[in-house]
Amino acid sequence: MLVLLVKQKKSVQSKKLIVHYIQSDHPMNRPHVIVNCAMSADGKIALPTGKQLRISSDEDMKRVYELRHQCDAVLVGIGTILVDNPKLTVKDSYVQNPCQPLRVVLDAQGRTPSDAFVVNDAAETVIFTTNQHIKKVHVQRGQVHACPETTQGILDLHYVLSVLFERGIRTLLVEGGSTIIWSFFHEHLVDEFFLYIGSLIIGGDQTPTVAGGQGIVSQKDIIPLHLCNLQQLGTGVLLHYKSRSS
Repeated sequence: MLVLLVKQKKSVQSKKLIVHYIQSDHPMNRPHVIVNCAMSADGKIALPTGKQLRISSDEDMKRVYELRHQCDAVLVGIGTILVDNPKLTVKDSYVQNPCQPLRVVLDAQGRTPSDAFVVNDAAETVIFTTNQHIKKVHVQRGQVHACPETTQGILDLHYVLSVLFERGIRTLLVEGGSTIIWSFFHEHLVDEFFLYIGSLIIGGDQTPTVAGGQGIVSQKDIIPLHLCNLQQLGTGVLLHYKSRSS
């Protein structure tokens, strides 16, 4: 009999996430990983400068905050922290009596500012960095964790997920940025993918897209997805994918 250490949440969607986690095919030593992102009709996720802009409709914003509320942790990379300074919390204007997820930051070089919202006491935070930079980062509630690097010089996502699993994290929401999203897809660590397409055009040759990083080399490296559902949400469209292996 499998017993999951998850916090009690009354949401029906939360129960679905837990059930899907139990039924998923990935080894039971890491959280169920959900990637969520919003992009323009031409596939951009930010301004050409890289700074965030709102793409989601009001209806999608409510969905995003409900999804945060339902997940045990929310993860972003240091680029998102430096450019957007997000709080990564759930607003009570969208969700009544919200459960604040654990905030997780991947910061290999220890660049998280001491006054960043993500390290305040509004919720717990775990920052993953390397041994040589661990003393450069501090949080008000939570901890800084040393993480090994891969041969490519990036933080080992498998190690990150194993540590989070040991902390009782069973559902992890990955929100960006584009390099982080690519890394999770490239390592085949994504179970579900929610993509909101807003009805606007941004343009720009260097404007960030959903998945950045190095990308694939050839046709055989394509990462296939299974489209489960699509629906109009406000002025845009929400696509729900699952990994072909989930």
